[in-house]
Amino acid sequence: MTYRPDPERYDSAHFRRGGRSGLKLPAISFGLWHNFGDTTPLDVQRSILFKAFDLGITHFDLANNYGPPAGSAEINFGHILKQDLAAYRDELIISSKAGWDMWPGPYGRGGGSKKALLSSLDQSLTRLGVDYVDIFYSHRFDAETPLEETADALAQAVRQGKALYVGVSSYSGNKTREIAALLKERQVPLLINQPAYNLFNRWIEKDLLAATDEVGAGIIAFTPLAQGLLTNKYLNGVPQDARVNRPGGDFLRPEHLKEENIDRARALNEIAKRRGQSLAQLAIAWVLRDPRVTSALIGASSAHQVEENVAALNDLTFSPEELAEIDRYAVEGGINLWEKPSHDEAV
Repeated sequence: MTYRPDPERYDSAHFRRGGRSGLKLPAISFGLWHNFGDTTPLDVQRSILFKAFDLGITHFDLANNYGPPAGSAEINFGHILKQDLAAYRDELIISSKAGWDMWPGPYGRGGGSKKALLSSLDQSLTRLGVDYVDIFYSHRFDAETPLEETADALAQAVRQGKALYVGVSSYSGNKTREIAALLKERQVPLLINQPAYNLFNRWIEKDLLAATDEVGAGIIAFTPLAQGLLTNKYLNGVPQDARVNRPGGDFLRPEHLKEENIDRARALNEIAKRRGQSLAQLAIAWVLRDPRVTSALIGASSAHQVEENVAALNDLTFSPEELAEIDRYAVEGGINLWEKPSHDEAV
């Protein structure tokens, strides 16, 4: 059956401008990090993506290594794009990234070299079946590559028409300032930084939000739900079907589910109940409380999860008293797996 998107998909959608660019992104974007590899049936993937688009989500975020296996998320999204969404390509923001291990040999081990980034971008375009991506990211800071070379690669991607905008992911505040200056010299603005950010991982508040504001870039926050820790899934213990118990679930580790984190999640859940929200909705709304955050990047394993998460947009307002109470429990939980690349200040 031919997919027809909801004609009212934009009626209540929320969009925010990315930094000082002209590009508006949905306040909630959709990431294909999990559940879009070859282990998930295509019909399930379709139902999730269609629901997201029907609810006004126009930004779909990928990377070269998303799967499993690596690359399969781009292949599967490209198939669905060709079969079902091709007529709506100009309504979509499609992003991809390069920087982590992907193929054998020195050039496939990620990093920020021109060879690694541009080769990966060409492979991503082939897998996606598109001529360009809307945003191409340097997926991590690479202390072994001169930042000038990384900037050259990103600028070249734009000049060649293979990307409309460029961004970085998990770059510190200082490295964000540096890469933005280098890109400006090459007449290509830095659009956005994509860091991990949630109630239990607040590192961007120390300097990165200020840095992106200074250089005119936006923030798109990934893991706003702390890999499921900020949902109702773990409030009463770890279920057998939890991601932590499945292959590829090592991005949420047993130590992340320590009792202190669970207790804080329970307390935050009580605040959410008083607001008429689920814990997940509170967590997403809280990330979006700062206008410097352009978008919160969610994932989902079902269309129902997409609906629940998007409903966070129904109440983005917090009273000073609510924020003060949330701050009592929104403390570092030792869950930042990206701490080294986001804090690596080596030259």
